[in-house]
Amino acid sequence: MNNNKNKGINSSKTLIIIGGGAAGFFCAINAAKQNKNLCIIIIEKNNKVLSKVKVSGGGRCNVTHNCLDIAELSKNYPRGENFLKKAFHWFNVKNTIDWFKEHNVELKTEDDGRMFPTSNSSDTIIDCFLSQINKFNIKLLLQTDIKKIVKEGSKFIFETNGKEILKADFVCITAGGYSKIEQFDWFKVFNHIIIHPNPSLFTFNIPNNNIKELMGISVTKAKVKIINSKFQTEGPLLITHWGLSGPAILKLSSIAARELASLNYTFRIQINWNADWNEVKVRNEIDSIKTIHPKQKIINGNFLNFSNRLWLYFLQQSLINDDLRWVDLTSKQINLLVKTITNQEFEVKGKTTFKEEFVTCGGISLLEIDVNTMQSKKVKNLFFAGEILDIDGITGGFNFQAAWTTAWLAAKTIATKSLD
Repeated sequence: MNNNKNKGINSSKTLIIIGGGAAGFFCAINAAKQNKNLCIIIIEKNNKVLSKVKVSGGGRCNVTHNCLDIAELSKNYPRGENFLKKAFHWFNVKNTIDWFKEHNVELKTEDDGRMFPTSNSSDTIIDCFLSQINKFNIKLLLQTDIKKIVKEGSKFIFETNGKEILKADFVCITAGGYSKIEQFDWFKVFNHIIIHPNPSLFTFNIPNNNIKELMGISVTKAKVKIINSKFQTEGPLLITHWGLSGPAILKLSSIAARELASLNYTFRIQINWNADWNEVKVRNEIDSIKTIHPKQKIINGNFLNFSNRLWLYFLQQSLINDDLRWVDLTSKQINLLVKTITNQEFEVKGKTTFKEEFVTCGGISLLEIDVNTMQSKKVKNLFFAGEILDIDGITGGFNFQAAWTTAWLAAKTIATKSLD
């Protein structure tokens, strides 16, 4: 990491970026590329940078999602859809793929549309970014916390935890998603509307339920619905030692983030374990098997090809003994089996989030941001990018795409203005 302190002595303008994550680095690199005389400083309060990039996608970095249609891409953002639909016309998935290719990082697409570096390692992205900040002599200040920021004339004045005073002509805040409203206090001086933050992308805790004994088992296409609500999703589902996870659950947690927070994360869900089979279809199949294979043991009649352990669990939940034959099924047992497969209910009490991949909804109100520049409508030369904005996407690379887009727009604008 280059901490060149001589950079900018003859520069006419200085850009300070607050936050050493994906959006912060992308903004810095792109601003430097477009104005090589711009003095750029990235300020990070922790002792390491690009933490989410490191852990994303299980350490592979889910860079973006292979969705080239802007309208379809925008639908993957429960907060920020209309805003991003406009922003993506400037920088979208194709631009992201081209940008990384230009910087010698090839991306590959997996069956579910997620895109990763062909190396299958997040270090590829991190190394790319670090080499670029070294190339452009971008200064990096670690373990530096901003305690106060004010604007005097055309200059922004910062006071850090080390009592150091920094000055900048341009500021881009890329500090990520704060989990508490109080964490926004340090720039309250600018009077921006803050949408209250709540967790997004979390798993569901289901205490005191023996479903957890099946941890590690997954299904490829479940339908999950929050009872007494409009919210439901389809997709892979994973049973964990604390409850339920997988894309279907994470997506549901995202689209219903604010409503679930208001319920204090205590609610009921309904699961159809195979979204392609409704109640009528399952019941008809059972009736058909009873007629064609009446003496077959039900334990051997796993007609939906679930995991054997999961099928056994369904039978147990339906009060069906292991040695029972189809012909012996009672109407009550059939009803229970159909309901268990297509409409099983669970009580959720609490959530689990992963600290390194923590995503929030909420942040700086988009009403106060120019979508074409990412500049504040209230404060000239103040910009925002990434998750600090009231933007969040479902799982699958969408949050990084929003970071690349908003950071690129901020960088483009700052580089152009700094040439004046």
